[in-house]
Amino acid sequence: MSFQSPAALPRDLLGDAAMRHALLTHDFGTVFRLARERAGISYSRIATECGIKPERVGTLARGQGRISSFGKIVQIADALQVPGRMVGLAPRPWETDRAAAPQDSTGPNLHRRTVLQAATATGLAAALPALHHAAPPARITNSYVDRLRERTARLRRLDDILGGGDTYRVYLAEVQRTKAVLHRGSFAGEDARRRLTALLAEQAQQAGWAAFDGGREKEAASLYEESRAYAQEAGDSDLYGNSLAFLAYGTLAHDRRTAVAFAQDSCATITDRTPASVRALLYERLAWACAVDGQPAGTEAALNSAQEALESAQDGEPQPDWSVWVDRTELGIMTGRCWTELRRPLRAVPALTDALGRYPDEYARDKALYLSWLAEAYLTAGEVEEAAVTTDRALDLATGVASIRPMQRIAPVLESLRPHRQLPAVREVLERASS
Repeated sequence: MSFQSPAALPRDLLGDAAMRHALLTHDFGTVFRLARERAGISYSRIATECGIKPERVGTLARGQGRISSFGKIVQIADALQVPGRMVGLAPRPWETDRAAAPQDSTGPNLHRRTVLQAATATGLAAALPALHHAAPPARITNSYVDRLRERTARLRRLDDILGGGDTYRVYLAEVQRTKAVLHRGSFAGEDARRRLTALLAEQAQQAGWAAFDGGREKEAASLYEESRAYAQEAGDSDLYGNSLAFLAYGTLAHDRRTAVAFAQDSCATITDRTPASVRALLYERLAWACAVDGQPAGTEAALNSAQEALESAQDGEPQPDWSVWVDRTELGIMTGRCWTELRRPLRAVPALTDALGRYPDEYARDKALYLSWLAEAYLTAGEVEEAAVTTDRALDLATGVASIRPMQRIAPVLESLRPHRQLPAVREVLERASS
């Protein structure tokens, strides 16, 4: 499979510092402008190759608007022959074709992402929605809903190793199918209908998260709102609170006050019956909203509440599958992230180093993200060499993950390191990022 394009960017232009920075930050307006000015590729050619209206290309080149759709980022990268690592993508199929020699697929050094890449030469995201579905029964019962919930839990594990660019269509297909069953099925009783409605709220949250991770922010917000409506209809206060927490997380980038309000409202749903992991999840997302909004007191209070929630968990207490991942390690990472955001490295670094020491590399996307906060904390503390080494590790893990978020986080850290390029460790990571 090859993507030979007449609009492919020259290698010397890809090595240009301004072009590299634009690609790392997904500033495609600058990419298009540099392509025209330095490589002679017209906006009309770019529009044709990238599937963008010519007037839109010109608008972007003037610095008006951004491209955040994961699918469009993929299309641009393939049209202009941009190596995947420069825009936070897995190696593109045409890069694989150019490889000097294939690796031994049975060797001990076979990397996890190599397996995924080999399995997805035509796109994992397009293949996975075809997962087998058994036909629903004539009457929808509680036991059938339980089987669907077990399936949802299994599919959720994909998020541990794949980015939203690969999983979004999978999760969206589950939402659409469950919605069809809800609206067309015959139910054995109202309890079965209520439980299926709650499951739909849960699935919409998972699809929304994948959309957000893949750069589909509008789709994510729509799914979170849909989830809130279904959770309310089902009378599930835990899922309702979590939908508000998701809305808070997605709103932070452009409206901090509203995001904090969403997070506070999510915590207001907590009752004595709320499972410990759900309480911890809602409080830690409130902590993050407060940290981004520059509220240290609110951050610390929410983190303490999350810690108390985890400590209150009783042995054998059932926890929802969608919140069971919130544990001591996760809370330690969130604690470090919050104090990094508040520029308190003496609190951030110990929390992050302790938690990341227990965090497996298999969860490459998340670990790359968390390492970027550790690198930022080191920079705030003036530990430039440690920041460079940590950033290099984050780059290694981010390679081949179908999520735009790791490179969005790493790019500004690299820019902060640039004034220190006289240091060998810094020079090495900057050269690697630009290669």
